[in-house]
Amino acid sequence: MLAAGRRDGDLTSAAASRALVDRAARELGGLDLVVNAAADGFWPRDLEDVSEEDWDAAFGAAAKGSFFVTQAAAGHLRRSELGLVVMIEDVASYQPWAAFPAHCAAKAAQAMLTRVLAKALAPDVRVCVVAPGTVATEPGGEERRAAETLLGRIGSVEDVADAVLYLVGARFVTGSTIVVDGGRMIASHRR
Repeated sequence: MLAAGRRDGDLTSAAASRALVDRAARELGGLDLVVNAAADGFWPRDLEDVSEEDWDAAFGAAAKGSFFVTQAAAGHLRRSELGLVVMIEDVASYQPWAAFPAHCAAKAAQAMLTRVLAKALAPDVRVCVVAPGTVATEPGGEERRAAETLLGRIGSVEDVADAVLYLVGARFVTGSTIVVDGGRMIASHRR
């Protein structure tokens, strides 16, 4: 396993994405699974205050980075018995959060990219999504955020990892989304 962060390369660059994938494949002896979890630009902004830099940050990490990492990994994944790409999106892909326009749009782009890549890489490579809801929250906001879910708690990193592990074994699943939000997306529709 190799976990990469900002210090490992600027994923808004196709060349840096390729270099990271090449390094990972070399160190690991190939690739079976790629998890695209890079994100940037998740800060609240009024519509009038969203800058080009905010927009580029959100789209650069989520859409551009995910595309070029997957493109670079495709050959390795085709040679693998598993061959799986998992995009870590966000329920913001499906909900219009007015205070996060760049983030919502970038994650929605990543959602469509998942489907495009699933078609382009089939049948050798599966491409799926895990879309977490509230997993991490600001200190002191846990109780309020937990009340927004049907399960009455915020999610954990383990909840997201469990969904990724499910996809590893679910060999007839591709182009699909697993929402890991404790029922938050439907909670506002309670009767």
